[in-house]
Amino acid sequence: MASSGRDLDVRTVGLGAQAVDYLAAWDLQREVHAQVVAGEAPDTVLLLEHPPTFTAGKRTDPHERPADPGGAPVLDVDRGGKITYHGPGQLVAYPIVRLPDHVLVVDFVRRMEEAMIATCAAFGVTTARVPGRSGVWLRADSTGSGTRPERKVGAIGIRVSRGVTMHGISLNCDVDLGWYDRFVPCGIADAGVTSLSQEAGRDVTVAEVLPVLTEHLRALLAWADYTPTPDYEPRPEPGRAPRIEILTPASSR
Repeated sequence: MASSGRDLDVRTVGLGAQAVDYLAAWDLQREVHAQVVAGEAPDTVLLLEHPPTFTAGKRTDPHERPADPGGAPVLDVDRGGKITYHGPGQLVAYPIVRLPDHVLVVDFVRRMEEAMIATCAAFGVTTARVPGRSGVWLRADSTGSGTRPERKVGAIGIRVSRGVTMHGISLNCDVDLGWYDRFVPCGIADAGVTSLSQEAGRDVTVAEVLPVLTEHLRALLAWADYTPTPDYEPRPEPGRAPRIEILTPASSR
């Protein structure tokens, strides 16, 4: 199904049993990207789930790849960042949008993180950014069974070519967290990974999260001013290269 508004076309491409193969979705992204660049299509957001897949961004080191990927493919991709996992129970959004002249790439990234933060808040889960690390995080805390480290619930990896974005965000809803035991997510060994279901103490499905994330993406991609959620304490992220690749028109393909 598709819905449009404010010159933004939001398409639900495939969920659940219709989860979209990563390479097929990548081809679709490139097709839509070319159309947006050429002015033949409006700004577009693709919403979907993937079958189990590991994707390795350009900063992924060889030792960070899963030794046993459990039958899931490990694909090299053209976004910034390190290795991550996509799979059932994780809502993925690929915004393919032309950045207005007054919107810097960093602002775009923060808007996408803010959309995930607001979505998590709607399910009673408090999150924020951690300066120096990408994505959306929960604070370290103590429970009756011990201390839990800082943990990521939403990831982001962006590429910008000819002023139009690709790749995007993923929010863990009711994903099987066992997949994350097979590698070090984003190359960060001193933190954990979680899901909305884990933190809310109930099953929070992709279908339940979809309309909430869509609402916040629409609002933030209207490019109006907004008040960002205060950050948590800074933490260094392994490596120094940016997780965002920006291509000038001269070097674009």
